Amino acid sequence: MRDRVFAGVQWVCLGGALSLAAACSSVNLNRAPVEDRASKSATPPVVDSTASGTSAIRQPAGVANAGRPGYYTVKPGDTLLRIALEYGQSFRDLANWNQLDNPNRIEVGQVLRVIPPLESEVTVKPVPKAVAAASPVSAPVDSAAASTPTLPVIPVPTTTPDAVSSNWIWPASGAVIAAFDDVKNKGVDLGGKLGDPVLAVADGRVVYVGAGLRGYGNLVILKHDNVFLTAYAHNRTLLVKEDQSVLKGQKIAEMGSSDADRVKLHFEVRRQGKPVDPLKYLPTR
Repeated sequence: MRDRVFAGVQWVCLGGALSLAAACSSVNLNRAPVEDRASKSATPPVVDSTASGTSAIRQPAGVANAGRPGYYTVKPGDTLLRIALEYGQSFRDLANWNQLDNPNRIEVGQVLRVIPPLESEVTVKPVPKAVAAASPVSAPVDSAAASTPTLPVIPVPTTTPDAVSSNWIWPASGAVIAAFDDVKNKGVDLGGKLGDPVLAVADGRVVYVGAGLRGYGNLVILKHDNVFLTAYAHNRTLLVKEDQSVLKGQKIAEMGSSDADRVKLHFEVRRQGKPVDPLKYLPTR
């Protein structure tokens, strides 16, 4: 009798174990589906919301003037100082004409006025004195790419430009050690000794003093009229300040080797912003 009861209990336990195994197997075969998050699209670009509730991608300042004469579209790597030099202007004038709160901050695709505005268009906005003249920040490369700009046509003054430069003097007494080359050397290099005087070739106004233009070291830029700029680079000591008037022959710096491989004066002449051979404007020695 006991054997029959024990055998019955064994069969009941075995049956229960089999039922439990089947139940576990059923659960494992019905797992929840896996979501493929990698196939979803990337986060959309940041947009600006307008007052009406609509959204639009923000455009760089001044894009409406792109391609117009007298305007320039900022490219990757540009600085306001370099743009000003290329167009024969003071970088502070460019900041005022374009109402820039910080001349060290421009962006790719921004369109800047590079010639003086008409009197009716002038809105003077002083440049903060705290802004350092040295090392203006390059335009961010990761901004929206700008289209190839159309270079503006800068009007030619009615005066004869070459007559203005006919009485220039040499900026230093050293010999020419590197001639003008429109591709490799945008001026001439004059040899000399450390501390030799660097002279203004003509009367003018100082529009830049500092070391913010890569490859030029300690630099002085003079504006002589609406046509000509002259640049004096690699100096050891700078002896003038911005907006100062200087006379022909005045000592404006001392020769040095800042950002150069030797002591020398790199001298450039910019005619309406375009580099020209200084030897065509300096007297024959």
